Amino acid sequence: MSAFRVAMLASGSKGNAALISSGDRNFLVDIGISCRMLDSRLKEIGLTAQELDGVFITHEHTDHVKGLATFTKKYSVPVYSSERTWQAILRKDAQVQRRSCRVIGRSLDCGGVQVRSFATSHDAADPHGYSFDCAGSKCTYVTDTGFITDVVRDEAAGADTLILEANHDIKMLQSGAYPELLKRRILSTRGHLSNESAGWLLAKLPQLPENIILAHLSEENNLPQLAVETVQNIFNGCRRSLDARLLVAAQNNIVTDF
Repeated sequence: MSAFRVAMLASGSKGNAALISSGDRNFLVDIGISCRMLDSRLKEIGLTAQELDGVFITHEHTDHVKGLATFTKKYSVPVYSSERTWQAILRKDAQVQRRSCRVIGRSLDCGGVQVRSFATSHDAADPHGYSFDCAGSKCTYVTDTGFITDVVRDEAAGADTLILEANHDIKMLQSGAYPELLKRRILSTRGHLSNESAGWLLAKLPQLPENIILAHLSEENNLPQLAVETVQNIFNGCRRSLDARLLVAAQNNIVTDF
């Protein structure tokens, strides 16, 4: 059994925030929704922002930091990211309170939970994913990456819970209404993972996580059922059983693995 519980408070192009908990420790990955919405969704699962032990920011894009300035004004919770990401955030928004900013290196001990940052491939200053380790369990969060690097593959391996980007269906994106420049950006190695890329990463893992949450789905270029079917078809083609709990995060409602 995983030592971690995950609540995807919001996930998608309009805003991202994920609660990752172990025991009495509570961590947030990204604040890409308004602080008011964050407070409301935390309340829905019986928590308050004051009970957070830390916030970890993946990168500076608005759908990951929209509520950060207000959050740092209201709460004294430490917020962690890389130095280059902080530089990018503070250039964009001088309202972020510097007293809350903490620079995370390779890893950090948060009251018995080891938090490890790792690089992803995205068109941001210094994008990162995070792995949380506690009591022999690992929860890994990886979105906003254009391809599966060796580092991402290593971090996904051995996870009991994996939050993994499945942003778009390639055919839907290519035939959709997005401008060609935006399509090329999403499909590039510094863009977003497709359903197919997510499925192949999972299919090649030596051991599947107990819980898999497909995240950051595009509302224009994907469908939850299509993401699930794509992953399942890849496993069928490999003659491998998808022996895991597979969930899909949503933009407008909370999705939990508990």
